[in-house]
Amino acid sequence: MTKISPWWAPSNHLDRRPFLLGRNRILKNTRTFFEEHDFLEVETAALQTSPGNEAHLHAFETAAILSNGDRQPLYLHTSPEFACKKLLAAGEKRIVSFGKVYRNRERGVLHHPEFTMLEWYRVGENYEQLMQDCTHLLQLAAETAQTKSFTFRNRTMDPFAEPERLSVADAFMRYAAIDLLQTMSAEGIPDLKKMREALSQANIRFAEDDTWSDMFSKVLVEKIEPNLGEGRATILDQYPTHEAALAQPCADDPRFAERFELYACGVELANAFGELTDAQEQRRRFQIEMVEKERLYNETYPLDEDFLQALAVMPPASGAALGFDRLVMLATGALRIDQVIWTPVAEAHSE
Repeated sequence: MTKISPWWAPSNHLDRRPFLLGRNRILKNTRTFFEEHDFLEVETAALQTSPGNEAHLHAFETAAILSNGDRQPLYLHTSPEFACKKLLAAGEKRIVSFGKVYRNRERGVLHHPEFTMLEWYRVGENYEQLMQDCTHLLQLAAETAQTKSFTFRNRTMDPFAEPERLSVADAFMRYAAIDLLQTMSAEGIPDLKKMREALSQANIRFAEDDTWSDMFSKVLVEKIEPNLGEGRATILDQYPTHEAALAQPCADDPRFAERFELYACGVELANAFGELTDAQEQRRRFQIEMVEKERLYNETYPLDEDFLQALAVMPPASGAALGFDRLVMLATGALRIDQVIWTPVAEAHSE
């Protein structure tokens, strides 16, 4: 077996250094952008009583040993979201966080177990304002890197072009010939039988035990995402409420939620919400997610009761989370996420 040189090998570091210096410049200018728009930068604790309650997010678990010797289970956060929303409940109006977050079972060209999340919130402002923020951040990264285009895996886009705004329902019809509305009831409740029929007619394979959400994700990943952000960025908007656990329903159609994702060159860069502030409804959604997590992975995470209490007094707000390392990748032309991380997490290698 060929031994892989570590990232700190001088020749490897020399290759990575231009990307890392580009990262620093983009980080500096991004901080300036938020400061000029009256955002307060905050730091949130990485250790939390709950790492989040989405079925497919996996955390690193640890424990605090208390003064009496008892062990308190803790988790490295998968996002600063809960802590940031507590700050909104406390009275902050515009906040931004540049923080390390941790996700287990994730490593690859676009994934790293520790990465930098850029997360920001606007109290009293519509989530459509976040779309403008994302557009500005794409342009800022490109200007800083002195590039006129982003390229990744043979896909190219103009970061200065106005992003396309595309609803999830329209994307399903355009790229998979599936009428998403026909796979839900009039109230927006997923209909498993109709989703199976839709995938069969579209010649998309699925497993017999796949849920509606499983099939939704399969279509999104296989048929839709590879086509997004080609030529210009794509804002994929209005997810089914069933697929947006932390977002509030759209006022004009509660079957869909105020959630969008930003794509460039087929790469998901950001996830944003018009934030749900109904604590009772949020608890219900978290419980559904944890039932699904138990079914799929035979594990669950506790609910953050402190967060649910804060949510009850949190004002209306919108918030976005952007994978900063991925943005740097696209702007600098890096091919792998570990090229833009100063000290990647070591991998175990077989002898």
